[in-house]
Amino acid sequence: MSRLKQRYTKEIAPAMGKEYGYKNVMAIPKLEKIVINIGLGEAIQNSKLLDNAADELGQIAGQRPVITRAKKSIASFKLRKGMPIGCSVTLRGERMFEFLDRLVSVALPRVRDFKGLNPDAFDGRGNYTLGLKDQLIFPEIDYTKVDKMRGMNITFVTSAMSDEEARTLLSHLGLPFRK
Repeated sequence: MSRLKQRYTKEIAPAMGKEYGYKNVMAIPKLEKIVINIGLGEAIQNSKLLDNAADELGQIAGQRPVITRAKKSIASFKLRKGMPIGCSVTLRGERMFEFLDRLVSVALPRVRDFKGLNPDAFDGRGNYTLGLKDQLIFPEIDYTKVDKMRGMNITFVTSAMSDEEARTLLSHLGLPFRK
């Protein structure tokens, strides 16, 4: 069991149960999954970019990404239905906690001029989305082999009913929110 999951079961869940007055243990909010997404609009012209992005995302997540395809055609972007335009990974269980631990303790401190995460980026249902500008903050990526800087979205899906509960959960798990 990862150290973050142990900390959640031993310290965080009981503390949140007392703080919000949950009578049932199953009502305590928990982290359900983490979705990492890289959107590549320029993959329309060059499909090799998509292969490189998928390899890097696989190194970061420790799991092979799925290639996302266009749902409908858009003529002004020269996009046809079914064309590959990105890749994403859904992490659950042990891999999810390991990734979150690496993100908080290794990757986020490597972001230049980091002042904390935006505490208002919740969607109203207890989910938080974080945007990163480049993949080089992860130590798994060899910067000599990177051909292009790619941003990514990381979405934390929680079982919390409100944004306040989700913010409390994620801050207990170690996400550094701005004050």
